[in-house]
Amino acid sequence: MTETVQFDSLGLAPELLRALTDSGYTTPTPIQAQAIPLALAGGDLMAGAQTGTGKTAAFLIAAYQRVLNAEGERPEQRQPLVFALAPTRELAIQIAKDAEVLGAHTGLKIGLAYGGTDYEKQRKRLSDGVDLLIGTPGRIIDFFKQGVFKLDRVEVAILDEADRMFDLGFIKDIRYLLRRLPSPEKRLNLL
Repeated sequence: MTETVQFDSLGLAPELLRALTDSGYTTPTPIQAQAIPLALAGGDLMAGAQTGTGKTAAFLIAAYQRVLNAEGERPEQRQPLVFALAPTRELAIQIAKDAEVLGAHTGLKIGLAYGGTDYEKQRKRLSDGVDLLIGTPGRIIDFFKQGVFKLDRVEVAILDEADRMFDLGFIKDIRYLLRRLPSPEKRLNLL
């Protein structure tokens, strides 16, 4: 009989454990139990599982842990440390909601960038500085080209539903953005 993994056995920061407890989570889903330890050990990860199994949460937990472990003196102007790309604004919004729940006690700021609405509001939030940048390729490229933020401090790159982004023809946009991040060996890559 296999022993069930608990979140508190994964060596997570107290801020993350508190958010998980506040949300009622104690036991990782199977994909989380497999993925989180690998990502925490610094290994890049490509995970495939059904929708609703907790892949995004696994990626966010690993991303938060990495940033919290590396946390030192923050420059006055915050720049993204975590970069999460999604194929649709609905998914980007959902990732941001999950990030808010999981990061509730971290003090890290989340910024959301997607097309169709709230252009100036999003631009202002991002220009004020964020630690986690979540969004869709087109809007992120737009803001990046305007110099609203830099991508040279990113420690974790998440491509959520990467297969869907490829199917939708975002490969050139993804390549453009990935080339602006630190080299792959200097960041954690999760897809």
